[in-house]
Amino acid sequence: MANKDNGIYLRVVASSDGTESDNAFDIERRPYLSDTFRGARERRVIAAEETAMDLEQRALQGLCRARGIDPAELDAVMVHSWLPDTLGPQNAAHLTARLGLRVPAWNFESACNSVVVGLQTATALVRAGDYERIALITSITSSRNVDPSSTLSWFLGDGCGALLIERCPTGRGIISSKVIGTQETCGAAEFLMEVDDHIRTPRIRMRMENTAAGRIMRDNAEQQLTTCVRGALDKAGYTIDDVDFLVVNTPVAWFAAFCARALGVDPAKTVSTFGTYANIGPVLTTANLFEAASTGRIKTGDVVVLFGIGSVSTAGAAVMVWGDDVALGPHPVSG
Repeated sequence: MANKDNGIYLRVVASSDGTESDNAFDIERRPYLSDTFRGARERRVIAAEETAMDLEQRALQGLCRARGIDPAELDAVMVHSWLPDTLGPQNAAHLTARLGLRVPAWNFESACNSVVVGLQTATALVRAGDYERIALITSITSSRNVDPSSTLSWFLGDGCGALLIERCPTGRGIISSKVIGTQETCGAAEFLMEVDDHIRTPRIRMRMENTAAGRIMRDNAEQQLTTCVRGALDKAGYTIDDVDFLVVNTPVAWFAAFCARALGVDPAKTVSTFGTYANIGPVLTTANLFEAASTGRIKTGDVVVLFGIGSVSTAGAAVMVWGDDVALGPHPVSG
């Protein structure tokens, strides 16, 4: 008999009524339905002795090296840890204390849309003159929050990404954003404190016991996507035809192709790292942006749209114009 998680996941990848339709989500999903691993080929997991804060520290230090600054030159640090190493006060203050920093540091959370929400927040703070330079860090250590024998485990990975938000020339950087709520996904997943049967210590486990989770994603993703992307483009004075590259978070292998189809964007103008990292949740947007930029697919002056979707949180899009002095750190796999 399949375990409970296996049964859930099989329902997640089926359409809402068990049949295939001609909507964009179903069309792009079809090639993966015969693949047991649904397009996942590799994933990364942290070592037993590592913590989310270890990943965050390396990402923050790598970000500063790439930009050619000392961490002490940061004015603020925003951290989203999925999940943090400690309950109560989370990772932000502890992370900056490790580096001897005395700057404001706070935690925030908008699930898998944390990059777009973080960019929206940090950009507003820099524009308002409250800070000149903000580091935005997102991490995920989901391998520790699922049962290794569960079929949830093979498509959830670990990772961390970091972005630096600072002033740039007029007409470059983040131009606009549009964020909406995803309250319709409430109940799709839950996190419970359980006692591990082997080591007899408590740990947080993620469960997806709501069999409607996949249907909710499939039925709502296109409306969330178009509302956010077209809303952000309207604010910026652009249309979809002006978009040079589309970067989305990719919780499933076909999500980038689905977004391109739904928006009418050439799929060659998208990127997906799902096959390499599997689902790394809030880090996906940064990973895909890094992949596109480091391989030269995004060029100076390009209009780039970011889109992220998070369960029980928000969906959002941001429009940016790529600058000519963007600093990139080492490749997360080869570097």
